[in-house]
Amino acid sequence: MQFENLLAPRRVQHGVDGVSKKRALEILADLISNDIPSLAADDLFRSLVARERLGSTGLGHGIAIPHCRVANCEATTGALITLSHSIDFDAIDGEPVDVIFALLVPEDADGDHLQTLARLAELFQREEFREELRSAGSDQLLYSRVVQHLTAA
Repeated sequence: MQFENLLAPRRVQHGVDGVSKKRALEILADLISNDIPSLAADDLFRSLVARERLGSTGLGHGIAIPHCRVANCEATTGALITLSHSIDFDAIDGEPVDVIFALLVPEDADGDHLQTLARLAELFQREEFREELRSAGSDQLLYSRVVQHLTAA
């Protein structure tokens, strides 16, 4: 997986007002759908919510990586938001979440996406990486910081 192809600037937003887990997932689905119109926001939202019902994707340290398989998804696709206020995400450490990276994979994808998910989880375990993202004051700065780390992966 070429990590630099995972995100696009239009799918990154900082300081989002996400008042609940469902609202945050809806915002991520809209971000992706607005950039890739062949992926319907309602379908993405339903898929992300269905995956969350299987178990929370909250990793701890204020991070969540909601992910799911999606029909009509041609390549592994990501979206990233930071929240203006932390929200409950049922994370494994019980802490609220303020950084959310959504990961969509094609319905017929093989195991490559598991490596992508593992690499993202590894990056988010680094305190300095999390703090760089949280301190980004604009969408552009957030995008450049995450891509810098993804391409170094």
